[in-house]
Amino acid sequence: MDRLDAMRLFLRVVERRSFSLAAQDLGLPRSTATEGVKQLEARLGVRLLQRTTRQVRPTLDGEAYYQRCLSILADIEEAEAAFTGAKPKGLLRVNVHGILARSFMMPGLPHFLAEYPDIQIHFGEGDRFVDLVREGVDCVLRVGQPADSTLIGRRIAVLAEGTFASPAYLRRFGTPRTLDDLESHRMVGFLSSATGALLPLEFTADGVPRQVTLPVTVSAAGAEIYFAAARLGLGLIQLPRYRLVDDLAAGTMVEVLADTPPAPSPVYVLYPHSRQLSPRVRVFIDWLAAEFAARLPSAEGG
Repeated sequence: MDRLDAMRLFLRVVERRSFSLAAQDLGLPRSTATEGVKQLEARLGVRLLQRTTRQVRPTLDGEAYYQRCLSILADIEEAEAAFTGAKPKGLLRVNVHGILARSFMMPGLPHFLAEYPDIQIHFGEGDRFVDLVREGVDCVLRVGQPADSTLIGRRIAVLAEGTFASPAYLRRFGTPRTLDDLESHRMVGFLSSATGALLPLEFTADGVPRQVTLPVTVSAAGAEIYFAAARLGLGLIQLPRYRLVDDLAAGTMVEVLADTPPAPSPVYVLYPHSRQLSPRVRVFIDWLAAEFAARLPSAEGG
């Protein structure tokens, strides 16, 4: 194993906290991964990793070497691409919110892969917290203001939000014209993925945000069931407007209180502070920003 391959192996072991997972990621036998790190430690004359029965962690020397390896390998990859004209290549691990991916990413993905045929993409789907370094993920796509200070965020879009109900619901409860009218209404509850708490409806009236919690019969932790419950007439909901374009056009959902909308939601691509942005991640994020810009009205773009 040459020095660069040993560096790549060491990085993956540190990030995955596991020889087995690192070997799996790189398509190596576990024994090869173990021996490769042993040889690296012998050549450097320092212990890079603390090994226990449950986990592998870098020593202080290992952490310092990890940071140097990140910089060296990123510089090599970028320099080779600049001089050879080679396009980015390699495995890209991305965690996405499924609805966003289906609406904005998947339609244009064949064109991206045709442009960069040597990039392979592994998608994880969900909106849970992801430890990017520990789980070996290159970047995540999320809606909302980033809360994790260990991540770098690039805003690629802003989604306009609205308040919606089905015609059946409005026939039963009436159409609210002002926020005061909401006293006689119900909402479909949405549970926070971070806390499990019920989220209130949010409005902006004269530039001032206002939160309203209404009675709830049905609540959901996922957007699909949340939306489906509203279509059945079980309450008011708030979602990004792009989700309801077809329903609004068909009349199966109706926007209400349009003059006091929720604040728009930013869309971010997040990646770790500890990593230099590799060429394949950079071109992916640039492409993704262009896809959002092309598929959203100009007023909603990032």
